[in-house]
Amino acid sequence: MSDAGVPIIPGYHGEDQSVEKLRLEADRIGYPVMLKAVRGGGGKGMRICESPKDFEAMLESAKSEAMKAFANSDMLIEKFVVKPRHVEVQVFCDKLGNAVHLFERDCSVQRRHQKIIEEAPAPGVSRDRASQLGEVAVKAAKAVNYVGAGTVEFVMDKDLNFYFMEMNTRLQVEHPITEMITGQDLVEWQFKVAEGSPLPLSQSEIQVNGHSFEARIYAEDPDSNFMPGAGALTRLVAPEPVANEVRIETGVEQGDDVSVHYDPLIAKLVVWGQDRSLALRKLASSLDSYQILGLKTNICFLKALSSHEAFIKGDVNTDFIPDNYGSLFKSSDSNVNNESVLKACLALIYLRRLQLPKSGSPWNTLHNFRINSEESEVFKWRSPINNETVSANVKFLSSGGFSIEIDCEATNCEILTDWKQLDSVSHNNVRCKIGDHIVTFGAALAHQSTLSLFPSGSSEIIEWHVEPVQKTKMDDKASKSGSDKSAMAPMTGIIDKVLVKVGDVIRMNDPLVVMTAMKMEYTIKAPKDGMVQSVLFNSGDTVNRHTVIVDIADQ
Repeated sequence: MSDAGVPIIPGYHGEDQSVEKLRLEADRIGYPVMLKAVRGGGGKGMRICESPKDFEAMLESAKSEAMKAFANSDMLIEKFVVKPRHVEVQVFCDKLGNAVHLFERDCSVQRRHQKIIEEAPAPGVSRDRASQLGEVAVKAAKAVNYVGAGTVEFVMDKDLNFYFMEMNTRLQVEHPITEMITGQDLVEWQFKVAEGSPLPLSQSEIQVNGHSFEARIYAEDPDSNFMPGAGALTRLVAPEPVANEVRIETGVEQGDDVSVHYDPLIAKLVVWGQDRSLALRKLASSLDSYQILGLKTNICFLKALSSHEAFIKGDVNTDFIPDNYGSLFKSSDSNVNNESVLKACLALIYLRRLQLPKSGSPWNTLHNFRINSEESEVFKWRSPINNETVSANVKFLSSGGFSIEIDCEATNCEILTDWKQLDSVSHNNVRCKIGDHIVTFGAALAHQSTLSLFPSGSSEIIEWHVEPVQKTKMDDKASKSGSDKSAMAPMTGIIDKVLVKVGDVIRMNDPLVVMTAMKMEYTIKAPKDGMVQSVLFNSGDTVNRHTVIVDIADQ
């Protein structure tokens, strides 16, 4: 790459993979350094090493993860650029010697070195600078006589200097955003190149039109360090696709299971707008349309991210999440909000009506009609946040509306959604008038006991229990999950290594167990000083999230 005029970061890419050689090279390059799997991708087999004292432990962990993911543990070392941006360029080369780029994508916002949201073109990068980036990417592809679709990835510093990082010899997960801004079908381009045809367009014929975002919808818990999850998708409602504007790519549907053995990606949401601001608004409205129940997802996090002031400005780097942690992860309001109770009452009434036969009978259409007096009903709700119980007295008015009284305060409400519309039935979207303002939200009722609300523009799913929560006896191995005397599984996964045995004396943060999930490796550490009282699982066992693995006794 250096010979081809491609700027590179100082590093080591040699064949000598001994610990001694790798340590010497890290010392030569200067800390902090990035340890990366030679055959890596998706953040697997990658570690940032801040100092020499951590080198061997980081190297062993990166090599172990790389072997599991790629059946190869060879590593390369690079100088780590502090607070860099991750910018990549889509290139295409044919068998006739032609090569072009289709502009850049910004993939800076990441967790565990894995992308969460991507956009094209990159914000804050002038078209002149973007052209230079594209020209260098084409040089890199030509230097290796490349043929087909490729992605040349760069590290970009705060002054927009860029350095070659790696080249992925394939279409990336995020290639749809390039298709959206260029109007080209990149898979079709691959077929044309494979059959020996020239590239469909020359460089001057490829133009940028508008702006596009891709948000990755994951089964994971952002509040628990983005731990991947597994389980059944008991409810899955996605935005409606719109030609050339909203695109959904997925391999699952409602009722499917997200397995512990694969990446927890549920779907890719791709949107396009005439400019970045319009595309961002379209992303926010599309995220509002998602309704997923059965396992935790990152949708609420993506809503918070896409509405964050710094993200709206395009001020992004790979440390965006830790730098803005406080504003991205706001604590839930423990106080019961009366408006959410009003929404819950209206949603439950609406969902009940959806179960009625779609006939012309007046008994199924004149819901509030009574001969002598207006009907009333008491709804009781329990908040899962603080277990507070709230009662609401609902009067069914002859006008078709409702008067809902909470704590001696009555509010006039009305359901505006036509319950007979098929699209409303399938999506359970409720449009209501509460007092003098109109609100729209999604709703779903599980097992006739838990009502989930999906408010538009909100980064939270609101849940209400229709009946008091009944406590159930947990499995013996999980019964201590709330104890600080035990080490628990942070996610569903497989035990890879057990590093301790009964009777061992341990200190806080000593490594106890190594787990793998979705081909990622996690080390579970001791929550306190003590002695190992029992080890409840062995290597190869599958454990559920929050299951006790090692029980620790006080000394």
